[in-house]
Amino acid sequence: MALFSGTATVVPRNLALTSSAKLCVVRSSSPRFLSYLGKAGFGNRVALSLSTVRAESSACLSGSGSGSGSGSFHGLCYVVGDNIDTDQIIPAEYLTLVPSKPDEYEKLGSYAMVGLPASYANRFIQPGHTKTNYSILIAGANFGCGSSREHAPVALGASGVSAVVAHSYARIFFRNSVATGEVYPLESQLRLCEECTTGDVVTIELGLNRFINHTTGKEYLLKPIGDAGPVIEAGGIFAYARKTGMIPSR
Repeated sequence: MALFSGTATVVPRNLALTSSAKLCVVRSSSPRFLSYLGKAGFGNRVALSLSTVRAESSACLSGSGSGSGSGSFHGLCYVVGDNIDTDQIIPAEYLTLVPSKPDEYEKLGSYAMVGLPASYANRFIQPGHTKTNYSILIAGANFGCGSSREHAPVALGASGVSAVVAHSYARIFFRNSVATGEVYPLESQLRLCEECTTGDVVTIELGLNRFINHTTGKEYLLKPIGDAGPVIEAGGIFAYARKTGMIPSR
């Protein structure tokens, strides 16, 4: 059975990242991370967060549930269009930041979406702040295209984003979101980027696959997250593997 649903369909073994990856545990005083050193990522060490719930986030995740998850997210949304690539999500000049270090993780989040063009009048993160006011990101087609940098979903998670709702994803971004457990990459059946406006108050109900725009009073159906849900809920692929007994617990 495929692990992911929707447009990004890969089998579980494709989540191995790289067969030659060297795994090691990085301990810190904030959320725990696993890092791996592989062929991708320009030789940089990439840290994978094992915690998806951030106290600083303005979104609220409630309910433990099982399957694809029964939690909900509530907050302000930020709307972008089609073909938002990883250079816009987190420009390459910030890839030297090491997410396993708490201060650099926070700094990485402060640069999230800084690559958006000037046509986006509303700043995703206000000057002088490290966290966004928008806990839910809404996008059009092919979100996360471009390079395969794992920093993209990590930067969004570090900034305070809990979920992205896009009409479709670049497969590598979808996979990295699940592998890191930083954000829920949800797919909309309609183009919600044309139904919502930045600043709208919205709620996502995972168990019901429902998206509610409280500002407009409209509701929409989302595509089920499927088997990727429990992986993200666990905090990423390594945390899920330990939880299910695929690899030994520390």
